Amino acid sequence: MIRIFDMAKQSETQQINRNKMKISFSVLLIIFSLGVFVCPAQVRLPQLISDGMVLQRDTKLNLWGWASPNEHITIRFNHQTAKTVADAAGNWKTVLQPMSAGGPYIMDISASNHIALQNILVGDVWFCSGQSNMVLNMERVKERYPKEIASADYPLIRNFFVSTVADVAREHQDLPAGKWVAVNPTDVLTFGAVSYFFAKDLYSKYKIPIGIINSSVGGTPIQAWISADGIKSIDKYADRLSQFKDTAYLNRLLHPIKRAPLNNIDYKQPDKGLSGALKWYNVNYQPKGWHNFWLPGYWADQGIKGLNGVVWFRKEIKVPARMVGKSAKLFLGRIVDADETYVNGVKVGNITYQYPPRRYVIPAGVIKPGSNLIVVKVTNTAGKGGFVPDKRYELTDGTTSIDLRGDWQYRVGQVFDPIANKTSDVMSFSAQNEPTGLYNTMVEPVTKYAVKGFVWYQGESNTASPKEYDQLLPALIADWRKKWKRADLPFVYAQLPNFMEVQYSPSESQWAEVREAELHALSIPNTGMAVTIDAGEWNDVHPLDKMDVGHRLALAAEKVAYGEQRLVSSGPIFQSATVNGDKISIRFSNIGSGLVIKDGDELNQFAIAGADKKFVWANAVIDGDKVVVSNSDIPNPMYVRYAWADNPEGANLYNREGLPASPFRTDDK
Repeated sequence: MIRIFDMAKQSETQQINRNKMKISFSVLLIIFSLGVFVCPAQVRLPQLISDGMVLQRDTKLNLWGWASPNEHITIRFNHQTAKTVADAAGNWKTVLQPMSAGGPYIMDISASNHIALQNILVGDVWFCSGQSNMVLNMERVKERYPKEIASADYPLIRNFFVSTVADVAREHQDLPAGKWVAVNPTDVLTFGAVSYFFAKDLYSKYKIPIGIINSSVGGTPIQAWISADGIKSIDKYADRLSQFKDTAYLNRLLHPIKRAPLNNIDYKQPDKGLSGALKWYNVNYQPKGWHNFWLPGYWADQGIKGLNGVVWFRKEIKVPARMVGKSAKLFLGRIVDADETYVNGVKVGNITYQYPPRRYVIPAGVIKPGSNLIVVKVTNTAGKGGFVPDKRYELTDGTTSIDLRGDWQYRVGQVFDPIANKTSDVMSFSAQNEPTGLYNTMVEPVTKYAVKGFVWYQGESNTASPKEYDQLLPALIADWRKKWKRADLPFVYAQLPNFMEVQYSPSESQWAEVREAELHALSIPNTGMAVTIDAGEWNDVHPLDKMDVGHRLALAAEKVAYGEQRLVSSGPIFQSATVNGDKISIRFSNIGSGLVIKDGDELNQFAIAGADKKFVWANAVIDGDKVVVSNSDIPNPMYVRYAWADNPEGANLYNREGLPASPFRTDDK
């Protein structure tokens, strides 16, 4: 807890009651009416400088904040004393000299008030940023890593999670309210899963405190995380920034005038499932006119074409007596988009969007012996609604489980007429998706805080324009290094994982193009990349395998930031390709102790083409530190690709250290 003791403020009433003060009542009224008080401002600290913080070792440390103009401030910490004076605007800053890892310490700050910050550590601080896969917390993966969570007791690993706020108009001085949290089995659930496993690996190896500043927002593009200075060289975004300088235009973006639906008619009909005498989730309701449905699956594939609206699903299951009288969990995979779920007429949960897994607790007493009714109301407004395949669908008490896959029944409750959603002159604007929108609020306030380096996991939201990423990722790296005033700060990042349907023939891929841009960024000094094409899920943009991603990012950091130059920190990286007659020989760096085939007897996902760039699958064999590819139908090969797909299933070139090769192509010129 921060203890603040006021050493200066005295009330106006106390002043007046003193006999020495001779002031007329009329003057007193004037003073109060003008709001004039003898009340000097107290020293304030930024959110990051607070109890439990981790400070970066072996470098000079900035401390800063706000106070009264010209106020004198003294800071004592770990045998150092720093003194400073606030400027005319009340801003102050000072510097502590480099320190070795250690703690916990107390920081004492004295001015017109006194602040004592407790439990401070000195170690390594990593700024972790990106979109939803960096946000996704340990709670979301608790079924995958139950032992990790139960044993999570690392008081020297601390996390500061930055709440979302966006602003394109100006740079902010401070972060939204937040606090440093240490790892324990309860609080670890709030940690980003990737950043937790990353931090745990580093702590386990180096035995020093690790601080994570997790500043990330789901669904956001990379341009939102770059400053105006860093993105102004890219014409498209420079033009957008110039629009933001037009106050009238910006006000129209921030406060659009929404007009009523055309003709002021409400085309959305009521939900039949809720409008009758008996709701469709009621155990006494008798279903009529319902159709068969195989769960999991999408309704567009099972007889409901082009529907946006509400569809109800129901299933009666037999529950053994041994499950009765205690709580249970209902797993309904993932649902597109929103759901309300009932068991025996009791609502057990609802989620309003598609990404979170449905894991609902059924209270004791709800389940009864024999027949039990599960009803799910699903609402979808775009795309294919329904139940995502290859997920967990079961009812369990931890001992007994009932598989919920199979025959269900459905009935349409409500159809959304597209006319009802049409509006005129509605401007769609979200500051968190605009250039500088998140840099201004969630990066800039951190730039004075010394860090060991950066961890980046993003790219999904830029796959629609993948070629831009070749400019944007280097721009981000250069921008952050400039803002932190360290041109060599380590930057490690995750390459996009496998996602979406498998492509069984060589084809084009925007996801592969973003991966290529990420691969190109390795040419920037002090960068490292974690290949993750084996850690994704075809049906989930938020794959649950966060341990492998965190581990590979930590390996990259160990080499780039900790000087482990002999460490094999990556899978094979394309180096060169040489045409030899009807074959192409490919050389790699990062082969470690040798190239290997993982899972299978032959290499997969290599494609070859001649001058026409019409790719076909290649025969690929490992030859020492090379891979040689060929196809008898391509007598004069010129180009080769590897794992060039949204979801390159079966890509199996690894090094002996168990790290996958990065996708690449040679026809990008």
